[in-house]
Amino acid sequence: MLSIKGLSHVYPNGTRALDGVDLEIGKGMFGLLGPNGAGKSTLMRTIATLQTPSAGEIRFGEIDVVAEPEKLRRTLGYLPQDFGVYPRVSALDLLDHMAVLKGIAGRGERKDTVETLLHQVNLWEVRKKWVSGYSGGMRQRFGIAQALIGRPELIIVDEPTAGLDPEERNRFLNLLAEIGENVVVILSTHIVDDVADLCPRMAVLAAGRILKEGAPAALIDELKGRVWKKIIDRAELEAERARNAVISTRLAGGRTVIHVLADNAPDPAFEPIVGGLEDVYFSTLAASRRAA
Repeated sequence: MLSIKGLSHVYPNGTRALDGVDLEIGKGMFGLLGPNGAGKSTLMRTIATLQTPSAGEIRFGEIDVVAEPEKLRRTLGYLPQDFGVYPRVSALDLLDHMAVLKGIAGRGERKDTVETLLHQVNLWEVRKKWVSGYSGGMRQRFGIAQALIGRPELIIVDEPTAGLDPEERNRFLNLLAEIGENVVVILSTHIVDDVADLCPRMAVLAAGRILKEGAPAALIDELKGRVWKKIIDRAELEAERARNAVISTRLAGGRTVIHVLADNAPDPAFEPIVGGLEDVYFSTLAASRRAA
């Protein structure tokens, strides 16, 4: 169990990136959903012991993460948002080097670990190619392989599917789902579908604060009977925003489709729809902005 209590972080320039974050995360996939600039990467870096929080505590089982960062690092796997690699090193050699850094000193054990991981992430056939020449999806799969060295009990992946094509995204998400059955996996993303597809529990983070937390299905059920759709001309959008709580818009066939949150149909042109996780996300952010 990962326990986070009262976690805050203020950067030297005065930016408050985290503001009293409380979370309890058990085994399995946990989705952290939020827009760019919400504080997701700051939270991931803080949990991963790459920076010390201004206030609050983090515990992973018996480990006091803030006081004993080295203990967590022994059981941590981390795939950051920006994952750099050496320019002219093969996947096989780079993974072997990283296994040494993770403390796997025995050559035989290291060979078994590296080969198993390359098979697991489906990179065995390209193991002798330079990682710098991999596609975005292949590089992300290599990133997961390095994060799995040493059989970590806590795995953090920060914006892992950004920029991947649909096929690579599906392959990567399937890999994460396999990994997340017996360990704690935190998936930090701004892509709603990633959380909807994978995570039995989630939270929405914005402006450094947890705005909503729970099971996606339960959060969606809270909107039952309260989401309405209407197709309008784009010129009508501002007027609709002034009259109603518009939570999202999208273009379809040259016109604008709006979703509105209301207990009853705002006017006869609106039709009820079954809300989804995207509606939960956008309505949560919209309510936060109105309250600010």
